[in-house]
Amino acid sequence: MSELSELYQAVILDHNKKPRNFHVLENANHTAEGFNPLCGDQLTLYLQLEDDAVKDISFVGTGCAIWKASASMMTQALKGKTKQEAEALFDEFHRMVTGQLDEEEEPNHLGRLTIFAGVREFPVRVKCATLSWHTMHAALNEQEKVSTE
Repeated sequence: MSELSELYQAVILDHNKKPRNFHVLENANHTAEGFNPLCGDQLTLYLQLEDDAVKDISFVGTGCAIWKASASMMTQALKGKTKQEAEALFDEFHRMVTGQLDEEEEPNHLGRLTIFAGVREFPVRVKCATLSWHTMHAALNEQEKVSTE
């Protein structure tokens, strides 16, 4: 197994076992529910927007390790970002996992999120990795529900 594969597995397992920001955010002013019918992943995402910036973000739900790890790392990456920066990260992440962005060659703001680049090799898992991102996008745009289908 390559070093990158081992790192990917370690990060996924760590964020699955100890997800960051995994709780109901009581003072959220935007929420959305997301569902991936293919895998059974489901979540509720909570956002506290203040002055057009993500002051706080959290999630709860059930599903596979890839979904939970992606949601955990996403919440870490988005705290303090403006709505526009959050939308730009959503776009970059989605393009990366669908093979439309070469994270090594093209400028991006993904940082540690590039660990999910390998997901594009498993098309069925792309929906797992992007569910929380689509749900965050829905919450930012005041949509209540989103599905990966």
